[in-house]
Amino acid sequence: MADFPNEIRINPAAVNKLIVGGVVVLLVGFGVMSSFYKINPGEHAIVLRLGRYIGNPVVEEGLKFNWPFGIDRVTKVKVTELRKAMFGFDETSARSRTPAQRAAAQIVTGDLNIADVQWFTQYRVEKAYNYLFKVLNAEDTFQDMNEAVMREVVGDRTINEVLTVGRTEIQDEVKKTLQEMVNKYELGIMITQVILQDVYPPESVKESWNDVNKAQQEKSSMINKAEAEKNTVIYKAIGEAKRTILDAEGYAIERENNAQGDADLFKQVFSAYQKAPEITRKRIYLETIGKVLATQQRDDGEGGFVVDQGPRKIIMDEDAKGLLPLLNLNQEAK
Repeated sequence: MADFPNEIRINPAAVNKLIVGGVVVLLVGFGVMSSFYKINPGEHAIVLRLGRYIGNPVVEEGLKFNWPFGIDRVTKVKVTELRKAMFGFDETSARSRTPAQRAAAQIVTGDLNIADVQWFTQYRVEKAYNYLFKVLNAEDTFQDMNEAVMREVVGDRTINEVLTVGRTEIQDEVKKTLQEMVNKYELGIMITQVILQDVYPPESVKESWNDVNKAQQEKSSMINKAEAEKNTVIYKAIGEAKRTILDAEGYAIERENNAQGDADLFKQVFSAYQKAPEITRKRIYLETIGKVLATQQRDDGEGGFVVDQGPRKIIMDEDAKGLLPLLNLNQEAK
């Protein structure tokens, strides 16, 4: 066989070294890549070393080291995220409810009626280790707990309470009872609120129930209107009565003060009369005549009279002399 000068010769040992070197580089790169993980804000990390929990959750943010090649397994849980469990409906879908959703929403009340109850529960993970490992499937268990507690609470009330006045009380009781059950099973969940989204009567009586609700609303409206009218009339009557009493009291005080003033005046006049009877008698006479002559009365046509101011009158002694130029009678006549 002839030798070819340009023949490429492959050294098996070199090839093996190259392959081994590449594998080593890949392993080193994979080891470096898998030796670090990052904790984002609002996350807790649970580290399992060879399948065993090694201690408290990692809660500090930033880049963390762990053993590579699957020796350490890291599971991160968002502990500040608000999660929502929905029952009887699906707000992300515009389609009609599935049979399972309709079945979950139908709950028997305490008076043996059926209510279509749709609600959701908001919660967040409080303890990452409990949430991951204390129960086989925390989400499914929490769903079952919600349905069990809601059926128990609604089953203790009548259909009227569930549909009308009892909604807030039901929400509070479900939240309290559900949180106690979650703590007992150590799910590591903190419930923030339970909200009754919609509550309906059974489809077969829904129309009649709406009529009843409408009648009750009209009744309440009429009662409120009547109460408002009653309060208006009563308060108005009370105000008028108080005003009449105050007017009467004021009139009584006025009459009393006037009488007291007249009595005091009479006492003063009588005292002056005792000291100078003739002078006092003449002064009283002149004051009375002045008042009478200064006014005159005329019939007002309605059975009464009106007092008019008359013309100015000058009374003087007929024996007086030399006063006429001073009085200017012509001006007075005008």
